[in-house]
Amino acid sequence: MDYKYSLLGSAVDEYRKRPLLLQVDDTPMNLFAVLQVKRELPRRWSTLSCFRKIRLYSFLFGLAIMFLIMASYILTGDKKGLLLTPSPYHFSSLVSPGPFAFNLSSVKDYAHIKLVVKSITSKVEFRSSRQPPELKALVNSEPHMFSVIPRKFLPGVKNPCWYEEYTGNITSDPYRTNLYARYSRRFRTVFQHLRNTFREHVFHHDGKPYRMRCLPYFYIIGQPKCGTTDLYDRLRLHPDVKFTTFKEPHWWTRKRFGIIRLSEGFHDRYPVEDYLDLFDQAANQIQGNLTANASGSPSQPNIIVGEASASTMWDNNAWMYFYDNTTKGEPPFLIQDFVHALQPDARFIIMLRDPVERLYSDYLYFGIANKSAEDFHEKVSESLQLIEGCLLEYTMRSCVYNTTVNNAMPVRLQVGLYIVYLMDWLTVFNREQILVLRLEDHASNRKYTMHKVFDFLKLGPLTKEIESEITRSPASNTRRPADKNLGPMLPITKEILRGFYTPFNEKLAKVLRNDSFLWENNSKL
Repeated sequence: MDYKYSLLGSAVDEYRKRPLLLQVDDTPMNLFAVLQVKRELPRRWSTLSCFRKIRLYSFLFGLAIMFLIMASYILTGDKKGLLLTPSPYHFSSLVSPGPFAFNLSSVKDYAHIKLVVKSITSKVEFRSSRQPPELKALVNSEPHMFSVIPRKFLPGVKNPCWYEEYTGNITSDPYRTNLYARYSRRFRTVFQHLRNTFREHVFHHDGKPYRMRCLPYFYIIGQPKCGTTDLYDRLRLHPDVKFTTFKEPHWWTRKRFGIIRLSEGFHDRYPVEDYLDLFDQAANQIQGNLTANASGSPSQPNIIVGEASASTMWDNNAWMYFYDNTTKGEPPFLIQDFVHALQPDARFIIMLRDPVERLYSDYLYFGIANKSAEDFHEKVSESLQLIEGCLLEYTMRSCVYNTTVNNAMPVRLQVGLYIVYLMDWLTVFNREQILVLRLEDHASNRKYTMHKVFDFLKLGPLTKEIESEITRSPASNTRRPADKNLGPMLPITKEILRGFYTPFNEKLAKVLRNDSFLWENNSKL
């Protein structure tokens, strides 16, 4: 076999290629170097007659060599490989992992890791304010979405809802093309019920059929492994709160770009109509029975709808594939820009946790095999070096939104940089529209945090029985017994991570005016 190797520069056009698993050996290498492999058949193998001239032993020898190559690049890559995707940038200047590079086979070299952290934190700076894009640029980027969702909603209804003219055949299946139903069994059951009752909720006006559509009144936007599932499960018990048919639709961050699972590449993009279908159950409840209310006025105007995707706050990884890189390595549009353009009055709930403990919990939950405190330590060290290498050319904010770095890191260090994301959300939404909670407070006093949520969402008082059910129900999505048996992270890993996250926590505490977000005296959850 002949192979031609070349370093990739800007590879936006190559994003559909599958990533390569590269084995990291005992020699230092540029972690941003991605090999482009082009297979070319030698001319002497171009016809069938040439094959017949090759002796059997030569063929078997070549087959054995090919097997060894594939085994080296693939099989061994499962344990120590780095998942590298095509870079959206030119990393020509990143000829080394960083000024304090160390051998990845010796990641327990504590002194070197401390130098890496010191190098990273010395480059941490926070810009005063980001300039949000113009509305015209957003509309040009997503014209269909803006054509479907109106600028004004029904008056007298707490939740953002409107009547949309139904242009299809009223006797046909309105959910037959919904991509959520195609890829999710859970949705198929729900949509079957919605199909059976669809005609009951069609409102006729001036001879035309209309259906009620709704967007969420509030969003639970982050962060992963910070208690969002528990908050979601408790809020669902409130009689005036309805959610999508299940948690984590991930439409804003992934599905609208055609991402179902990050490892599978791109599928068909989910249109905004598919997302709106998720709220039809709630819309039907807000609308009520049209038989008793022929005017179409909502019979339950105080019901509010929520959406809970823990990726909404931070995951903008799809930007490099769909937007031009004309902003010095930073995304020209963020998720919140589109949400604000459509729903300037929306409300958001963020649940945070000590980022050091969050990362370990994230590793235990999403790790596949061979999990251990030592393996976690190694993955943390590799991820820190990737960030250090990125900072040689780009700002911290650019590296946080750098899809190549995020995909390459074996643990998601960037998710715990809460303040970077929060400051960007505060460039388009007011502080009063964002409620920030701590998992540590929620775990110790659920009644207190749930009342804060109720007040924030402007919900009415509850009976003692319902309130007791909401606040006393067991916690959801706790750590699995097998993961608990692995024990805590290594003390030196915790110290390293504490040093890495400290400047970000300090800025977060300052912005929120609450020193508890320093997590200086935090008990393990």
